[in-house]
Amino acid sequence: MPHYTAPVKDLQFVLHEVLNVSTKDTPGYDELERDFTNAVLEEAGKLGENVLAPLNPTGDEEGCTLENGVVRTPKGFKDAYDQMRDGGWMGLDCDPEYGGQGMPHILQSAVGEIFVSSNMAFNMYQGLSHGAYNAIHAHGTDAQKQTYLPKMVEGSWSGTMNLTEPHCGTDLGLIRTKAEPQDDGSYKITGQKIWISAGEHDLTDNIIHLVLAKIPGGPEGVKGISLFIVPKFLVKEDGSLGDRNSLSCGGLEKKMGIHGNATCVMNYDGATGYLIGEMHKGMRAMFTMMNEARLGVGIQGYAQGSVAYQNALAFAKDRLQGRDVTGPVNPNGPADPIIVHPDVRRNLMDQKSFVEGARAFALWGAELIDRSHRGKDADAEAMISLLTPVIKGFLTDKGFETTVLAQQTLGGSGFTREWGLEQFVRDARITMIYEGTNGIQSLDLVGRKLGLNGGKTVMAFFDMVKTFLKDNADNPALQDGYLEPLKAASKDLQAAGMFFMQQGMKNPNDALSGSYDFMHMFGHVCMGLMWAKMAKAAQEALDAGATDKDFYQSKLATGRYYMARQLPATGMHLARIQSGAAPVMTLDAANF
Repeated sequence: MPHYTAPVKDLQFVLHEVLNVSTKDTPGYDELERDFTNAVLEEAGKLGENVLAPLNPTGDEEGCTLENGVVRTPKGFKDAYDQMRDGGWMGLDCDPEYGGQGMPHILQSAVGEIFVSSNMAFNMYQGLSHGAYNAIHAHGTDAQKQTYLPKMVEGSWSGTMNLTEPHCGTDLGLIRTKAEPQDDGSYKITGQKIWISAGEHDLTDNIIHLVLAKIPGGPEGVKGISLFIVPKFLVKEDGSLGDRNSLSCGGLEKKMGIHGNATCVMNYDGATGYLIGEMHKGMRAMFTMMNEARLGVGIQGYAQGSVAYQNALAFAKDRLQGRDVTGPVNPNGPADPIIVHPDVRRNLMDQKSFVEGARAFALWGAELIDRSHRGKDADAEAMISLLTPVIKGFLTDKGFETTVLAQQTLGGSGFTREWGLEQFVRDARITMIYEGTNGIQSLDLVGRKLGLNGGKTVMAFFDMVKTFLKDNADNPALQDGYLEPLKAASKDLQAAGMFFMQQGMKNPNDALSGSYDFMHMFGHVCMGLMWAKMAKAAQEALDAGATDKDFYQSKLATGRYYMARQLPATGMHLARIQSGAAPVMTLDAANF
């Protein structure tokens, strides 16, 4: 049976010693005092450890069931959902005008890691609702906000996003779902959507579907797409629930993982819908959901890696196999714990250095969101737009890889269900696919985001790294294995960008063939920057006489490991990029 312990101390370290949130001038950050965030994270940890985590393996084994149009979630999910709703967790960072607590997004993200590590499939129910809430909050009319948001913030209603159809996924311009205008201003929505997470379930009284559809006579392709609110139950003028809408769950997907979440085929048969935002501007409104969702998926990636690492570490400390080559460390036992062996250490350090670096990277991204939304900081908005595909793509690729490494630590035991590692592997795999596959993320990064603001945003990132290196050139803690690797990796990334500029205009495939490597290069440089900042904070704590020396010395050692063993991968990625399109594109399709 797997276990989980919320990493409250690590989260607090990033929030208060690396990002120094309570000292920032972002509106609302003055409330993020150490004692307050600790209390919130401790309570989230109790819920995650004691309620959600025990349901994770049983939810995986039982899954969801569909009978006569009704979807039942696994045993215990409804009670757990009610506890989350009663605790106010659904509205932690939502607008107080609609019943939310108004906390910054960075606190929501820290809590989100805990809930995802505890039970990813369960947390998706509220995660999709949060995305739908954001879209309505940003693009809905006042009447729509008053009708739907209070119940969604409360958690008694949930939400979804409906994009994909059987014949199209990424190319949404091909959707066929129709929206016929009615005399009363509503629309009749007809079509089928697939892979709809939390599309039907028994956790809430109503489900508010946000559906992409085309109004007849509109422009072709994505320019003709509109977004509609299509509730499961129609809402009367007094706010009470009326008739069941003309929509249904046509089936549940049989999936590799996240069995506890209902992934539905949704059929709309002339269902009543209401336009949200402008006609034919549905993609703009939907991307309000998608961008947050992509950042949330990045957190899912490393959060699954985090819980997998916890279980791998416990196993490595307990499992007795072989002897330390330098001499027995358990002379009175039949063998030494496997954590003494260098290859097991390598495996564990790969996991640990990724998870802790990814945590800082993701929370920095959440801080940028807060600076953008709360502080109206255009530079922060541009930076998080640049980094979103990196956070989503890199953290999920490496998060999945981390779950596989954790599984490998357990050897044959990792391949059995009893220990739970194989579930973490299966659940993490979807993060690389949904909300835009990671290949799409890399194309977005190279094809769109590098040119953001005429390239000024990516140059601002390079200047950020350069300034950090210059300001800390005389810091002895960072001279020991941090500054030079970060400088070299940043130069590799700049060289790759220069290659794209020089070659991309002549042959776009030269850039696109290297986009995936570039995304990973960018992720490594961001992680290197985060580790350098964590090392600086750790050394400052030690210099100030911190009592928990082991914690901070562990940060320094783990960071040096990442800089020495992981960050040099930028050189490999650069070599691949500079090989151009020829190795990728030469072979005719018929010869594959």
